[in-house]
Amino acid sequence: MQALLFLAIVLVVCVIGCAILYVQHRQPNTVESGMDAFQREMKALAPPPDDPAPKLRMAKRPTPRSQRPPSGRAR
Repeated sequence: MQALLFLAIVLVVCVIGCAILYVQHRQPNTVESGMDAFQREMKALAPPPDDPAPKLRMAKRPTPRSQRPPSGRAR
């Protein structure tokens, strides 16, 4: 009988511990928490304010066919 009492006490302690962990780590579901999460993601994706603006590179123009070296393929 004492073994069953011991197991019951351990089970109650485990259930209480799991309930506490669940309450502490659950995701908030209010509108404000959704907006806060979106704002955090936008800040994470934004470039740092001290970074210089990215420079654009110009694309190279393709070489005309008459100036290309032979490709080695027979036509």
